[in-house]
Amino acid sequence: MKLLSLNLGRARAVDYTDQPEGVTGIDKQPVPGPVRVVAPGPKGTGGSGLAGDAVCHKRHHGGEHQAVYAVAREDLDDWERELGRTLPAGSFGENLTTLGVDVSGALIGERWRIGPEVVLEVTCGRIPCRTFQEHVGEKGWVKRFTQKGAPGAYLRVVEPGEIRSGDPIEIVHRPDHDVTVALQFRAITTERGLLPRLLDAGEALHPESRAIAEKYVATPGA
Repeated sequence: MKLLSLNLGRARAVDYTDQPEGVTGIDKQPVPGPVRVVAPGPKGTGGSGLAGDAVCHKRHHGGEHQAVYAVAREDLDDWERELGRTLPAGSFGENLTTLGVDVSGALIGERWRIGPEVVLEVTCGRIPCRTFQEHVGEKGWVKRFTQKGAPGAYLRVVEPGEIRSGDPIEIVHRPDHDVTVALQFRAITTERGLLPRLLDAGEALHPESRAIAEKYVATPGA
């Protein structure tokens, strides 16, 4: 298991984002590193966990629980076959393109050591949006991505440090529950009956997902 590509984005003006200033950092490009990784602070004010990576719409992106976004190269390869086009590393706006890691099958609260210093913890899957759809350039992309159910994973920074392309990835902790990123994604998007199961992930679950699950349990059908 390794970090196949480390990808950073710069703020770029586009005509398809809801960001108030009309800019997005979704166009991530590979860099060799090293890149410093730190906890960026709370959502709304904190951006990316990677130095030099732009998060422009902080209301919806970035912050402590969405500090780093990872996508498996294997999932990009699967989409390449389906779409009939090449998807270079960073195509989904991911910071980390991994190899040999079941990213969407990772458990909420699972911890990865990348290189000798950095430890990250899985918090949730990525919810597709209009900016993502227009960036990929595929009609009906939000629906297709949702139906696929392989959203990639957001992670928080547990131990800061530097990472670079080619670093090994080691899973150093697996929690004692069965709540995967894919399950969390389905519960939030298409199968609300799964929401109570998300609470088994405890404090590792993204607070927004936990709040949705708690509301559902308190008021079934909400």
